[in-house]
Amino acid sequence: QVQLAESGGGLVQAGGSLSLSCTASGSIFRIIAMGWYRQAPGKQRELVATTNAGGATNYADSAKGRFTISRDNAGNSVYLQMTSLKPEDTAVYYCNGRVYSDHHNWNEYWGQGTQVTVSS
Repeated sequence: QVQLAESGGGLVQAGGSLSLSCTASGSIFRIIAMGWYRQAPGKQRELVATTNAGGATNYADSAKGRFTISRDNAGNSVYLQMTSLKPEDTAVYYCNGRVYSDHHNWNEYWGQGTQVTVSS
Protein backbone atom coordinates (compact mmCIF):
# COMPACT_ATOMS: atom_id res chain seq x y z
CA GLN A 1 0.00 0.00 0.00
CA VAL A 2 1.00 3.55 -0.67
CA GLN A 3 -0.08 6.59 1.27
CA LEU A 4 -0.13 10.15 -0.04
CA ALA A 5 0.07 12.80 2.65
CA GLU A 6 -0.93 16.31 1.60
CA SER A 7 -0.30 19.62 3.30
CA GLY A 8 -0.90 23.23 2.48
CA GLY A 9 -4.02 24.84 1.19
CA GLY A 10 -6.24 27.21 3.11
CA LEU A 11 -7.92 30.55 2.55
CA VAL A 12 -6.41 33.29 0.42
CA GLN A 13 -7.63 36.43 -1.29
CA ALA A 14 -7.88 36.64 -5.05
CA GLY A 15 -4.49 37.41 -6.54
CA GLY A 16 -2.68 35.66 -3.71
CA SER A 17 -0.51 32.55 -3.63
CA LEU A 18 -0.60 29.17 -1.95
CA SER A 19 1.58 26.10 -1.99
CA LEU A 20 0.57 22.47 -1.70
CA SER A 21 2.83 19.56 -0.82
CA CYS A 22 2.36 15.82 -1.08
CA THR A 23 4.65 13.01 0.03
CA ALA A 24 4.28 9.38 -0.93
CA SER A 25 5.23 6.62 1.47
CA GLY A 26 4.77 2.87 1.82
CA SER A 27 5.42 0.08 -0.67
CA ILE A 28 7.10 2.12 -3.38
CA PHE A 29 9.28 0.45 -5.98
CA ARG A 30 9.07 3.21 -8.54
CA ILE A 31 6.85 6.21 -9.01
CA ILE A 32 5.54 6.62 -12.54
CA ALA A 33 3.95 10.01 -12.08
CA MET A 34 2.52 12.32 -9.46
CA GLY A 35 0.16 15.19 -9.82
CA TRP A 36 -2.69 17.30 -8.57
CA TYR A 37 -6.37 17.21 -9.36
CA ARG A 38 -9.19 19.32 -7.97
CA GLN A 39 -12.89 19.07 -7.44
CA ALA A 40 -15.15 22.03 -6.94
CA PRO A 41 -18.65 21.64 -5.44
CA GLY A 42 -21.03 20.16 -7.98
CA LYS A 43 -18.29 19.52 -10.50
CA GLN A 44 -16.24 16.54 -11.58
CA ARG A 45 -12.68 16.06 -10.47
CA GLU A 46 -10.31 17.59 -13.00
CA LEU A 47 -6.64 17.58 -13.78
CA VAL A 48 -4.57 20.50 -12.53
CA ALA A 49 -1.01 19.39 -13.24
CA THR A 50 1.11 16.26 -13.40
CA THR A 51 4.77 15.39 -13.60
CA ASN A 52 6.34 12.08 -14.51
CA ALA A 53 9.55 10.34 -13.54
CA GLY A 54 11.37 11.93 -16.46
CA GLY A 55 10.40 15.40 -15.33
CA ALA A 56 7.86 16.09 -18.03
CA THR A 57 4.97 18.21 -16.87
CA ASN A 58 1.40 18.64 -18.02
CA TYR A 59 -0.93 21.45 -17.03
CA ALA A 60 -4.60 22.16 -17.44
CA ASP A 61 -5.19 25.26 -19.50
CA SER A 62 -6.58 26.96 -16.41
CA ALA A 63 -3.29 26.36 -14.58
CA LYS A 64 -0.83 27.35 -17.28
CA GLY A 65 1.18 30.42 -16.43
CA ARG A 66 -0.09 30.55 -12.85
CA PHE A 67 0.69 27.17 -11.28
CA THR A 68 3.99 25.33 -11.14
CA ILE A 69 4.38 21.65 -10.32
CA SER A 70 7.68 20.26 -9.12
CA ARG A 71 9.15 17.19 -7.45
CA ASP A 72 11.96 16.69 -4.96
CA ASN A 73 15.18 14.93 -5.91
CA ALA A 74 14.10 11.66 -4.34
CA GLY A 75 10.95 11.84 -6.41
CA ASN A 76 8.61 10.92 -3.58
CA SER A 77 7.23 14.40 -3.01
CA VAL A 78 5.37 16.69 -5.34
CA TYR A 79 4.62 20.36 -4.89
CA LEU A 80 2.17 22.78 -6.46
CA GLN A 81 2.94 26.46 -6.31
CA MET A 82 -0.18 28.46 -7.12
CA THR A 83 -0.05 32.17 -7.89
CA SER A 84 -2.54 34.75 -9.11
CA LEU A 85 -5.30 32.70 -7.56
CA LYS A 86 -8.88 33.29 -8.66
CA PRO A 87 -12.18 32.50 -6.92
CA GLU A 88 -12.77 29.81 -9.54
CA ASP A 89 -9.69 27.99 -8.23
CA THR A 90 -11.66 27.20 -5.09
CA ALA A 91 -11.85 23.44 -4.75
CA VAL A 92 -10.61 20.43 -2.86
CA TYR A 93 -7.19 19.60 -4.26
CA TYR A 94 -6.14 15.96 -4.39
CA CYS A 95 -2.68 14.53 -4.76
CA ASN A 96 -2.45 11.63 -7.19
CA GLY A 97 0.28 9.06 -7.61
CA ARG A 98 0.82 6.18 -10.02
CA VAL A 99 3.20 3.81 -8.30
CA TYR A 100 4.86 0.48 -9.03
CA SER A 101 4.95 -1.63 -5.87
CA ASP A 102 7.24 -4.18 -7.61
CA HIS A 103 8.58 -4.85 -11.13
CA HIS A 104 5.18 -5.67 -12.55
CA ASN A 105 2.31 -4.18 -10.55
CA TRP A 106 1.28 -0.56 -10.36
CA ASN A 107 -1.71 1.20 -8.88
CA GLU A 108 -3.16 4.66 -8.68
CA TYR A 109 -3.44 6.33 -5.30
CA TRP A 110 -5.14 9.46 -3.99
CA GLY A 111 -4.54 11.71 -1.04
CA GLN A 112 -7.32 12.71 1.30
CA GLY A 113 -7.68 16.15 -0.28
CA THR A 114 -6.95 19.64 0.96
CA GLN A 115 -9.28 22.61 0.70
CA VAL A 116 -8.24 25.71 -1.22
CA THR A 117 -10.57 28.66 -0.91
CA VAL A 118 -10.02 31.89 -2.83
CA SER A 119 -12.11 34.84 -1.74
CA SER A 120 -12.99 37.67 -4.08
